[in-house]
Amino acid sequence: MRPTVWLKPGILLIYGAAMDADNHQHNAVQLIVPVNNSSSRLDAEGHGIAIEGAAIVDALVTHKLTMDEGWVLLVEPQSDLGQAMSKLLAEKVGDRGVMPVAGSSIGAFDVSGVSGQKNIEDVTSWLGPVLNELALEPFFTRLVTGVAGGRLLDKRIQQLLDMLDECFQDGFDSQISWSALDVAKQLALSEGRFLHLFRQEMVIPWRPYLLWRRMMCAVNALISGASATDAAHLAGFSDSAHLSRTFRRLFGMSIRQALGLFKKR
Repeated sequence: MRPTVWLKPGILLIYGAAMDADNHQHNAVQLIVPVNNSSSRLDAEGHGIAIEGAAIVDALVTHKLTMDEGWVLLVEPQSDLGQAMSKLLAEKVGDRGVMPVAGSSIGAFDVSGVSGQKNIEDVTSWLGPVLNELALEPFFTRLVTGVAGGRLLDKRIQQLLDMLDECFQDGFDSQISWSALDVAKQLALSEGRFLHLFRQEMVIPWRPYLLWRRMMCAVNALISGASATDAAHLAGFSDSAHLSRTFRRLFGMSIRQALGLFKKR
């Protein structure tokens, strides 16, 4: 089975077989979806749960995952999708199939009878039915597209995204300030109005969005053959160690592990 990895601001999606992740934790909220009658198991702090359907793991929960084949979706917890997942998990607490862990929880959700089309290039054909069953599909679509109902982005936010595209294509310029205050001034907005407008348009706050964009820049540079140091500098990190620490904190895996998945696509 060829691993498939899909990275966009706010989302890291992995499809693969024979997944075996040792104890780890990450900032992201995680959705796990075994497929093709695959078996999976989650272990956390002495507790274990066999997963037959989907499962959600809240942010910062130390856990171990073993899965024959399926999806792992890591979501920025401050995004609308991440908050919807955490809310769904909180509502599930106390129900059968939920494993409370250190003040948070891992929840199992029955999605039996729900199956997507086997078109690995079309993410929504696989995950769409499961996300729809969990009432998460609209949040997923908005985070992926950044817009609702096909409408155009606010021209000021589109201007900012174009600036980011240019910056990360040429390499991060340390002389440019991406603080909310300075970005707001460039867009002729107050800081508060900018932060509200950005979240409204992109369904993810500005600071975590910028961090995910920097991660995407670094990963793309590494895939293209850049050294870890050069990739870190291109993405605005002080050095490769800073990049590595941040990546592990966000996704619960090392840069080397992630690249091993990306390069097998």
